[in-house]
Amino acid sequence: MTEKTFFAALVTAEQKQAYTVRLDGRELPAGVTGKLLGGAVSRLDLPVVGDQVDVTLHDDGAKAVIHGVRPRKSLLLRKGLASAGDAQPLAANIDKVFIVMGLDGNYNIARLERLLVAAWDSGALPVVALTKKDLCPPGELEARVDAAVLAAPGARVLCLSSLSGEGVAEVEAELAGGACCCFVGSSGAGKSTLLNRLSGREAAQTGEVRESDARGRHTTTGRQLYFLPCGGQVIDTPGVREFGVEFAGEGLGTSFSDMTELAAGCRFKDCSHSGEPGCAVAAAVEAGTLTQERLKSYHKLLRETQRHEQRGDLKKRLEAKRRLKSFGRLVRGIGEEKRRLRGG
Repeated sequence: MTEKTFFAALVTAEQKQAYTVRLDGRELPAGVTGKLLGGAVSRLDLPVVGDQVDVTLHDDGAKAVIHGVRPRKSLLLRKGLASAGDAQPLAANIDKVFIVMGLDGNYNIARLERLLVAAWDSGALPVVALTKKDLCPPGELEARVDAAVLAAPGARVLCLSSLSGEGVAEVEAELAGGACCCFVGSSGAGKSTLLNRLSGREAAQTGEVRESDARGRHTTTGRQLYFLPCGGQVIDTPGVREFGVEFAGEGLGTSFSDMTELAAGCRFKDCSHSGEPGCAVAAAVEAGTLTQERLKSYHKLLRETQRHEQRGDLKKRLEAKRRLKSFGRLVRGIGEEKRRLRGG
């Protein structure tokens, strides 16, 4: 039997488990082996854009087959759409997560806070890109930018217009040095328009936005990695209207680090900030240095993560699934061997 030759490749596109990989400067269509697909307990075991994978070449090097996924340094997750609620990976091995939000009707601080939790939890550095500066309602620009800064402690907040080009140079500076980044945000946030501006061409399709609520159609349906003239790489993802934080780890505490610092002054170490005496967080709300809305957002996101923890840790559930699947294969193998010995 001829020994297989494996090559390291980069996953640059994904569309319903049909992949494109980059190898020696060439883009090749790729599939996954039956062994990799059959052994996958969840979507996390399969390739995602940004992954480094081991491939073999076929059809005189015109096609690739993915045999395995190499260890990841970062992984951006969201709750899956299926009723099982398994984690859905959006991008791997990213250095930064650009949370793109329009300053028009797309503006939504609660959504920004959710995306920040997931971004911090990915292992990458969040950057907030406030687009459509030219469409911000008159007199509201400063207040909207300030609110985004307060919602994103530890993250850089950029304000720009992709159409005029104002502020785009700051985005390019964040991408310098070959950084691999990911764009996330709702439909109509301006992700594709910003990507086209950075590319200097119509790299991604853009769609119309409804004037009533600034929502756009899903012009990005798969995930695609783009190589930009500034040297950076951007993974564009479909717009998301909902972004669960069920798989949050340390991201919640990091995203709400202002709350964490205040909580250090509470009288009780296990203070829930829900009316206990000596609560420093409540005192900050009373003094006006912390908004009631931010405290409510923290409690809401905390309840979501706690509900998930009560259902069981993700890693433990996946490991249990793997053991069950392995046991099932063992049982099937014993049955097949018995049938073979009986001559059946």
